[in-house]
Amino acid sequence: MASLHAAVLDWYAVRARRLPWRDPSCSPWGVLLSEVMSQQTPLARVEPIWRDWMARWPTPADLARESPGEVVRAWGRLGYPRRALRLHEAATTITERHDGQVPRDQTELRALPGIGDYTAAAVAAFAYGDRSVVVDTNVRRVQARAVTGTAQASPAMTRAEVALAGHLLPDDDEAAATWNVAVMELGALVCTARSPRCDVCPVSGSCAWVLGGRPAYDGPPRRGQKWHGTDRQVRGVILQTLRELPTAVPRPDLAPTHDEAQVDRCLAGLIEDGLVEPVPGDRFALPGLTEASA
Repeated sequence: MASLHAAVLDWYAVRARRLPWRDPSCSPWGVLLSEVMSQQTPLARVEPIWRDWMARWPTPADLARESPGEVVRAWGRLGYPRRALRLHEAATTITERHDGQVPRDQTELRALPGIGDYTAAAVAAFAYGDRSVVVDTNVRRVQARAVTGTAQASPAMTRAEVALAGHLLPDDDEAAATWNVAVMELGALVCTARSPRCDVCPVSGSCAWVLGGRPAYDGPPRRGQKWHGTDRQVRGVILQTLRELPTAVPRPDLAPTHDEAQVDRCLAGLIEDGLVEPVPGDRFALPGLTEASA
């Protein structure tokens, strides 16, 4: 265990990407933003949006004062725009119930809108340096290969994976927090899903998967998600149209090249989710922007 910790932590000290939310001066709010923004989103797309948000809304109170529609507009193309609304709700809760300070306690973090187990553990570790078990896709893949000897983790997280992550966690708080991000980074840069770079991996000499001859994955099928033509794509088209135009948009102009029935279905879902508001005259706008855009 000690040699595994040393190899990964030494590698991270040299090879880690210099991301702004990893800077010691970054506030807990900045860490929280980065964790929510980076869910299922490449960090290269996250960083410019994160910088814009931190410059515009450097504290939860700043974001809480903004209209939900402007927050959705500023979310840009990060995907899963409901995360923007949940962040706005979380900022409001932090401002009203926690004196504007991101809570440290994981139970209080999980009580914030849109914050689940992973994000609560990550904020506790990366914002406050607490010893917590942080498990994402990259961590699961590194564990699967280095410790259990399988090519990929299971399609869905298991209790055994969380227990293994806890077992591998260093005892020291600071080392544990660094270990969490170091394993993530190793999975993101070296122990990748499709083309692992075992020749430069700091633990290849002890990796159970490598030592076992790199056997192919033989677990449950892993199905990729299609994009083109899906409701998710059409929802994105509608929101992008509303972000780009300064006025409320007539229904026919929201996604003119897509099937009308699908557009109606997606529009209804966006309204139900609070991402779009109807405006008189069969027009639509981002939430909270109806007066300005009417």
